[in-house]
Amino acid sequence: MEVRTTHFREVAVQEMQNELTQAFLSLLPPGFTLLRQLAMSTYPDPDAAQEYSRAIRAEVIARLPELLEEFERNALAQGAKVIWARDAHEANRFILDLAKERGVTYVTKGKSMVTEEMGLNDHLIQNGIEAFETDLGEFITQQLCRPPFHIVGPAINVPPAEICECFLQKGCMEEPTVDPVQLGYAARRFLRTKFHHLAMGIVGVNMAVASTGTIINVENEGNIRMTKSSPRTLVAVMSMEKVVPTMEDALHVLRLLCRNCTGQKISSYVSLDTGPKKGSEIDGPEELFIVIVDNGRSEIYRDLLAREALRCIRCGACLNTCPVYAKIGGYPYGFAYSGPMGQMLNPLLLGLTQTQDLYRATTLCGACRSVCPAGIDHPSLFLYYRTKDVSGDEAFKAKTRPPMEQAVFRLLAFGMSHGWAWKLGVKCIRPFFNLAARHGYISDLPGPFKGWFGCRDLSSMPKKTFHERWKDLVQQKAHASQHGR
Repeated sequence: MEVRTTHFREVAVQEMQNELTQAFLSLLPPGFTLLRQLAMSTYPDPDAAQEYSRAIRAEVIARLPELLEEFERNALAQGAKVIWARDAHEANRFILDLAKERGVTYVTKGKSMVTEEMGLNDHLIQNGIEAFETDLGEFITQQLCRPPFHIVGPAINVPPAEICECFLQKGCMEEPTVDPVQLGYAARRFLRTKFHHLAMGIVGVNMAVASTGTIINVENEGNIRMTKSSPRTLVAVMSMEKVVPTMEDALHVLRLLCRNCTGQKISSYVSLDTGPKKGSEIDGPEELFIVIVDNGRSEIYRDLLAREALRCIRCGACLNTCPVYAKIGGYPYGFAYSGPMGQMLNPLLLGLTQTQDLYRATTLCGACRSVCPAGIDHPSLFLYYRTKDVSGDEAFKAKTRPPMEQAVFRLLAFGMSHGWAWKLGVKCIRPFFNLAARHGYISDLPGPFKGWFGCRDLSSMPKKTFHERWKDLVQQKAHASQHGR
């Protein structure tokens, strides 16, 4: 998929001016948050359940290499074929070659964020293999050539009239309608013909159980189950961190995943596959390929702080509590992952230089951290990325800041850590700053100032600081008291 993280500011401004987006965002995050709270309240002790899930994910990160090897052994023992892909290019090439070897002309796909990260659809289509998303939201965004708006509802913000127009243009239906049920039925009929003659399906993996070699998929529509059971060949694509130690751990995390994702105790469909179908079984693939994708995660894992990002289970709870996402939606993030989840993962996958606006567009309020069932400290990671970005770090693809910019920020740091220097600096700069603010010069400043001021609308500084005003107020009250006596 096309990476557009460098367009964050422009798209964010557009979305904040989009009345439909703003009206939708006023309802979406609060609605999902309420559903989550109701679902979590069904636990006798919600905090204990959350902490147990966080402990499981902490163990996964601590033992990741060992767990992956255990998963491979058990998956192979059950008849699956495990393929390790160093990067997106290698994973895409294997899946394309497999499709050509099997003589397929098209594949259906279950909702999978790692395949979006890899750009798998584009790679297949460019090489003559049609790829059809089967999750309704993903199907709509694919037809519209648009990134997902929200992890749970990729097309939840798209008006029915726009979907109708798109479906008519793409031949998904013949008669126009804006009835959501009929639109869903049109997509269902279109995809059912694909399932009937399907030779190869592709799904993601929500969790992979190391002790059994089982892959688990969670859904509400049944499309993943159709993609799994119909074809002879199934490819399951998973990122390395999706492994969990035992089935008991997987089931607990599964309960937290559903509650944090959609506010359900459990989703409508949960599929557990341990190898391809056995001789006595009717449904299921005859051959199962599990593609484990690295795509930079081994490098991330080497950094003891950055590896905490690999705890993420892609539930989306952080999006619904984030004040920034609640203002701009998912489009500005410009990649497969949005919200705090994207701010945390995208810089590690794409490099700090290409994603500066993402990890700086945060209030550091910690709302994402408080709801995360994986125990990720998002604000600490954002600050860590900023530190790496300023200092320059080749492993993070971060460039060292220009000497002039470093000097300016050292001066600011000195002022912020010495009260007398800050007060003196404010008095000296106030008249020049106010003149520039009134005439719009700030956004045109060159060099180290341009990036910081270019995306901030700043008003003029007050004539007096808070401390100066407070001192004047105290003196006035003292004078009034003396005058009254």
